[in-house]
Amino acid sequence: MHNGYPASPPPSVKQEDEDQVPLPWYNPRGWSRRTKVVTGIGIIVVIIAVIVGAVEGTRARRYPDYIPLNYKLVDTYSGTSFFDQFDYFSSEDPTNGFVHYVDRQTAQNLNLTYASDSSVVLKVDTSEKNASTGRRSVRIESKHNYDTGLFIFDILHTPYGCGTWPALWLTDGYNWPKNGEIDILEANNRGTEGNAVTLHSTPGCNMKVRRKQTGFAEFLTCDNSTNSNAGCGVQGAPDTYGEELNDNHGGVYALELRLAGIRAWFFPRNSIPDDITNSSATPDPSTWGTALADFPNTNCDIPSHFNNQSIIANIDLCGQLGAQPQLYTELYNCPGKCEDFVANHPQNFTQAYWEFKSFKVYQAF
Repeated sequence: MHNGYPASPPPSVKQEDEDQVPLPWYNPRGWSRRTKVVTGIGIIVVIIAVIVGAVEGTRARRYPDYIPLNYKLVDTYSGTSFFDQFDYFSSEDPTNGFVHYVDRQTAQNLNLTYASDSSVVLKVDTSEKNASTGRRSVRIESKHNYDTGLFIFDILHTPYGCGTWPALWLTDGYNWPKNGEIDILEANNRGTEGNAVTLHSTPGCNMKVRRKQTGFAEFLTCDNSTNSNAGCGVQGAPDTYGEELNDNHGGVYALELRLAGIRAWFFPRNSIPDDITNSSATPDPSTWGTALADFPNTNCDIPSHFNNQSIIANIDLCGQLGAQPQLYTELYNCPGKCEDFVANHPQNFTQAYWEFKSFKVYQAF
């Protein structure tokens, strides 16, 4: 019976029309099996990348907690007894310098080391006119060794001049490089580039990490077997060494060696913190601001790489660093061959001397 309304299509025809309507691209019901597999793999890769990125990002942001330590003074090197606390190294130079390190008696006879109540001096010999086998100089090593500590070096004059390679450093010279090396001050020749604070270690210590420092980071791998034993250095400004430092009446270098890391500060003479100048105060590095050089323990186990450290001060001549052509000739425009210059021009070493006011060593208890 016809009632005036159009007849509905058969159910089978209606379903067929719906099946022919294309699904949107984002609906996985319309994807082929290959598309589903590829998409699934892509999702897994993205998830892994996010997780790895988060882990690496967290690792990159890691930084040790340099909480303040309660330091107490344990050793003072100053005055007329200064050299009594050191041994004079007089063996052949292990870094192939054009130098003869002399013993204490010879150094005193030649006036290469002397001390007063106010300062001590270490210098290169200027009396020999033709030092054909190497010029006489001094290298002293503290009798006490340290695994940790806060070291305060009050410096009045740093050595400089063509052919020189001076350093103030910490190391275990008889177990090198096993126990590491910390170069607090090191320069060469004219020294106008400023000071480089550098670590040298066995494998497993690098500084490709977050750091807080004002100096410019050079190599990031501290391993002595890489980069021709350049170590991982931090370069300071020109006024941190040499003639410019000396003209400013010197200053103080502070080095902190602890489980959390190794840090070094430089303070010009007119801006030394009160807790260093005041003998009754306790030095607190947390109040000193950003360090010149920062070597955190993030990717370097400090105690296993740096221990049993002696304090060493020396003035090498030429050698593996000072005689390098790119430094001696190209950077500093020094004359002739380094060894010839050192042998025949004693008058050019009048500024090749260290003058220290004092060294102080603090340890946390």
